[in-house]
Amino acid sequence: MVFPIGDDETGDASTPFVTYALILINIAVFGLELSQGEPFIKQWAFTPKEFFAAPVSEAATILTSMFMHGGWMHLIGNMVYLWTFGDNVEDNFGHVPFIIFYLLSGIAAMAAQAFLIPGSSVPNLGASGAIAGVLGAYVVMFPGGRVRLLTQAGIILVPSIIAIGFWIGLQLLSFAGELGKSGEQGGVAYMAHIGGFFVGMALTLFFRNRTQPRIGG
Repeated sequence: MVFPIGDDETGDASTPFVTYALILINIAVFGLELSQGEPFIKQWAFTPKEFFAAPVSEAATILTSMFMHGGWMHLIGNMVYLWTFGDNVEDNFGHVPFIIFYLLSGIAAMAAQAFLIPGSSVPNLGASGAIAGVLGAYVVMFPGGRVRLLTQAGIILVPSIIAIGFWIGLQLLSFAGELGKSGEQGGVAYMAHIGGFFVGMALTLFFRNRTQPRIGG
């Protein structure tokens, strides 16, 4: 097990209100899922087959699905990643640009997964694609930023380019393994992670504040 539990906070100059708000919204929506059950998921999750059949009526699910999760571990894992990496990215971009960036990354992630399997009737949900965009931004701006990882051997401190590089490498390997399988795939939407990550890297070139000091440099 390798899991991020914190990063270098020395470069933060502002309170990450948007990151905190996103975490609270994700938790609140998950509470709605638990209380309303399968009908809520069916109505608000993004399903490629249903979207391409009725794109206008299903358009809202592109956004709503970003705030839904498949279980407690899915939610907790995503929120820890957002908590760890979102604050520094928000601090650099600014609050309003950060939320725009986050939503664009999530939309791109959902689109990547949808166009890969347009006939899929498996609901897609989760903040993973948008958070993958945040990881892409972080590694572009703070490749030397130190990340604390929880491993079986204890807590270790590594540069973000290694920690995040390991993560995206795992997504690519997992996606390659999925390509060899036949039939409709459920479970982890690896293409959404990959799409969100690389779109996040590209968007960072437009959103970043180049005058802000780099952390971990």
